[in-house]
Amino acid sequence: MAITREQVLHVARLARLRIPEGEVEAVQAQLGAILDAVSKVSELDLAGAEPTSHPLDLVNTWDEDISRPSLPREEALANAPDPAENAFRVPSAG
Repeated sequence: MAITREQVLHVARLARLRIPEGEVEAVQAQLGAILDAVSKVSELDLAGAEPTSHPLDLVNTWDEDISRPSLPREEALANAPDPAENAFRVPSAG
């Protein structure tokens, strides 16, 4: 599937991405290749295929929850730019 330069720039604008002028052509080719690969799915006969979120039948893949010592507070805060009251200080949202 061919994608135009204008489409690349439009998608970049929507995604708030800046594509350097010298790279637009390369991105155009890459996006075209991605769209070609995705379009191949429409060629498959998926009539009997069940929808799935993962190709393998995985059941409860969590490791056992084992209690172990944590990092000492002083060590955790050692590189914090502005710790306060034994905690990380973060800027207010407003």
